[in-house]
Amino acid sequence: MMDDRQYEQQALEALKKAVANALERKRRLGQYAVVWRDGQMVRLFPEQIGSAEAYESGGSAPPSAVREPGPDDEDPK
Repeated sequence: MMDDRQYEQQALEALKKAVANALERKRRLGQYAVVWRDGQMVRLFPEQIGSAEAYESGGSAPPSAVREPGPDDEDPK
């Protein structure tokens, strides 16, 4: 029988996989993603979104790859 800690670990792994898959899909479709980084929301352009494997392992796009939208960027509405 599994204890609470094992259930927590399974739940965390399932959530990581779901997020990784969602981000991978956004990257493939050419859509931006909004993530929480360093206490604020950040918009990632498709080329800034890492692979699903990187997100599942806890990695993400390096902070240097993240830029604020400029006046030439499309409005997400």
